Amino acid sequence: MTNKNFIVTLFILILFACSDNGEQNDTSGSSNTTTASSNNSTSNNTSSIGGTDISILAEKFYYNSAVSVVVNDDNLVISAKDLPDHKSAYYNTNNPLYESYNEPNNPSFRLNPNNILEQDIVMTIPRFPKIDNSHEATPMGPMGIAVNSVAIFNQMAAPGDDILEELNTFDQYEGHPAPGGMYHYHIEPVWLTQTLGEDAFIGLLLDGFPVYGPVENSIRLTNDDLDDYHGHIHDTPEFPEGIYHYHITDELPWINGDGFYGTPGNITR
Repeated sequence: MTNKNFIVTLFILILFACSDNGEQNDTSGSSNTTTASSNNSTSNNTSSIGGTDISILAEKFYYNSAVSVVVNDDNLVISAKDLPDHKSAYYNTNNPLYESYNEPNNPSFRLNPNNILEQDIVMTIPRFPKIDNSHEATPMGPMGIAVNSVAIFNQMAAPGDDILEELNTFDQYEGHPAPGGMYHYHIEPVWLTQTLGEDAFIGLLLDGFPVYGPVENSIRLTNDDLDDYHGHIHDTPEFPEGIYHYHITDELPWINGDGFYGTPGNITR
């Protein structure tokens, strides 16, 4: 082989080698991009079986001495002492949070015979809540937990009682204790809507869907704005892509309507 032919052959081999290395590098870069895309998809707030990840709400339960939230793969476990962080006429008079009822606009107010007592409520709720077409009825007793550890009850009174009559036993922040000392809200918890905002996240029901205050996009909602379960699908500050959620309104049924929108979890107390 002449020197000229040898040089030409060597030049061709070098070009081929460079071209091959470049193709391998491009393939490696493509693989990294796919992995990143996959990770981004995984971090989206939706599970592989559907349902929005509500774990972001765990940090919203702010009253750390009375409520804690553990996030697991499939559920959130909320442990609550059910001790309101606001004043109430239902605390024992030696409690720093005791305050006599002081609302002059409700001369019909009367104390019920119960006092606030620490509870041990544990709710295990779905982390990825989804619609359940059976729409199970909400229970008597706690159907949810507010961000300050307080139980959320439905619109029903105890057997033999009238919920509209019970309104006159609600303290200055619109709660009262049941027999056994479980303090709870049936209607708008004004302590929370005053301190967090009327459009704020207030708590979770047992099916995992969030409860928000009575205002959305600067508009105070009415029952006519909501479905039979007292909610709708809309974006919220925590879920800009939208999620089903309940809203508090000024009229019956206040927080929940004809049952849970989703599949309820479990509760012990």
